[in-house]
Amino acid sequence: MKKPLIAMIVIFTLLLVWAIVFWQPTAGKSGAHLPLGLAEAPKGGDFTLHSANGPLSLHDLKGKVVLLYFGYTFCPDICPTSLAFNSQALATLDKTELDKVQMLFVSVDPERDTLDKLKAYTAYFHPSILGLSGTPEEIAKAAKLYGASYARQETGSAGGYVVDHSAYTYVIAPDGSLFKSLDHGTPPPQVVEAIRAAMKKG
Repeated sequence: MKKPLIAMIVIFTLLLVWAIVFWQPTAGKSGAHLPLGLAEAPKGGDFTLHSANGPLSLHDLKGKVVLLYFGYTFCPDICPTSLAFNSQALATLDKTELDKVQMLFVSVDPERDTLDKLKAYTAYFHPSILGLSGTPEEIAKAAKLYGASYARQETGSAGGYVVDHSAYTYVIAPDGSLFKSLDHGTPPPQVVEAIRAAMKKG
């Protein structure tokens, strides 16, 4: 019984890796669901949004390296890939390092992403990832600081709309300044390298 179980686990793991790295399903009539570019050059800065645990401002995390990502829970491919890679990076850190890092996942789809849904979604990838949302105006203000772009696209399907969005991970230094912007699909070892470099700045 053990050999078939091990074989199934190996097959599932290989399929998961393939899905994370290569799978790019189509979205609506526009073809592949691909990340958008930046709306403008990111400047960084403080913002306040809401989590399932209450309001949170970036300045509340002073002293930590923050990984900031804008996406949404209904995202079919881009967000799962980015979160999977970032969660692998977090899993590489030792406990002392991990205590000095906080990842934030900001929803660009507040209409569907409740705070409870965000909490469950982010926990699936890593327990230390915190989901944030707010009013459309609050989200737009935070997104503008980091040049993040997003646009709702109707698909005409039963699945409803999708939200095309940029897919950068912003590395924020312990002093609250923007340290680096990581491209979509940045391998976990490079994410770890950026985190550790940002720690030195703080």
